[in-house]
Amino acid sequence: MSSATMKLAVLDDYQGATFKLADWSQAAGVSVVAFRDHVFEKDELVARLSDFDAVMRIRERTHFSRDVLERLPKLKLILATGMRNARSIDLKATDELGITVSTTDALHQSTVDVVWALLIGLIRRIPQETDSFRAGGWQIGLGRGLSGQTLGLMGLGNMGIPVARIAKEFGMKVVAWSPNLTQERASAHGVEAVTKEELFRRCDAITIHMPLSDKTLGLVGEREFALMKKTAYLVNTSRAEIVDQAALLDALINNRIGGAGLDVYEIEPLPVDHPFRSLPNVMATPHIGFVTEENYRIFFEESKKNLLAFRAGKPIRTLSSKQPFLSDSQVGEQIAAGGLRHP
Repeated sequence: MSSATMKLAVLDDYQGATFKLADWSQAAGVSVVAFRDHVFEKDELVARLSDFDAVMRIRERTHFSRDVLERLPKLKLILATGMRNARSIDLKATDELGITVSTTDALHQSTVDVVWALLIGLIRRIPQETDSFRAGGWQIGLGRGLSGQTLGLMGLGNMGIPVARIAKEFGMKVVAWSPNLTQERASAHGVEAVTKEELFRRCDAITIHMPLSDKTLGLVGEREFALMKKTAYLVNTSRAEIVDQAALLDALINNRIGGAGLDVYEIEPLPVDHPFRSLPNVMATPHIGFVTEENYRIFFEESKKNLLAFRAGKPIRTLSSKQPFLSDSQVGEQIAAGGLRHP
């Protein structure tokens, strides 16, 4: 990389964290500009980034498709954050256009916190009671206790396992389903493996812990909501597209299920007039599963290191269409090997 000044854009910095959590003075010759708003239109995004050599993304808030990348000839580096970026950056296009993509580690437990905030809020009716309290009222309804309830997990991996462990501490029965889950693997975590139909029929609450892929797109739809108890809750902190959003809205508006706890949406930021913002049986948060000070410090510090490595001609933690995802062990191997990896 030339020693000439590099222009770096930080996108979707809603909290204004860019200059609070990283000392960019260590990146000599780099001019950093942070944008706190989100750009929806591709033409507007291209216009905003046309003069920048590098872009830092906070998770998957802004997507980079081939048609956008091809219109940014100055762009040479994308600083992605977190481990899963393949569906929101066209890595085949970045390979062909000579754009380096470097990513960072992330803490996953923070999303588990939000899962339980939503579950407890729904089952104990916390939003309704706090709204009443703030309005000058007192107790207005009856929630249910967690002990004795059946929790269903869609996915028993890095996220599902800690959710299951906490559920058992609350005295809940835990069942799980995923396409390849076996009873042997489930039993290791004190969980019963069931069919997908059983999961939706039996559970008092269901939480989703699967990545978005072609196989999981629309995995929960009208049929699954028809199987659920009218008092059961669905919690989604994974990806909105795993659930058929029209079917979910229909189930909520017509009270076919007890309610939903949501942290992810097809359009983000969510439009101000969207029903998810006002339905009484929805408890919703603005995609804060990964939004913690600890995660942001990792994102900014490791992105700065990735930038410096790129400037030195020795990029690290890189992604390509042949390796769209870096596991924690792969990141560790790169660092142990000197942290150098050319795309």
